[in-house]
Amino acid sequence: MVVVFYFLLIRPQQTRQRKWQQMLNDLKVGDRITTTGGIRGVIFAIKDDAYQLRIPPDNLRIEVVKSAIASVTQQDEVK
Repeated sequence: MVVVFYFLLIRPQQTRQRKWQQMLNDLKVGDRITTTGGIRGVIFAIKDDAYQLRIPPDNLRIEVVKSAIASVTQQDEVK
């Protein structure tokens, strides 16, 4: 029973956690990201525990903690 729970619940969660941590480690200035709150922006500065984002179209600048990063978004077509 424990083995079944391990392969169905614990191991997939560990794999997702490792991929997310690797994604955070690979972020660099200029990457487009989406936060867990749905804010999309471009990284313009990296601190120890936070990223500073530039939010278009008004170039609003905000700072978010690393744990708030949900994903790296692909470059949208320039209009």
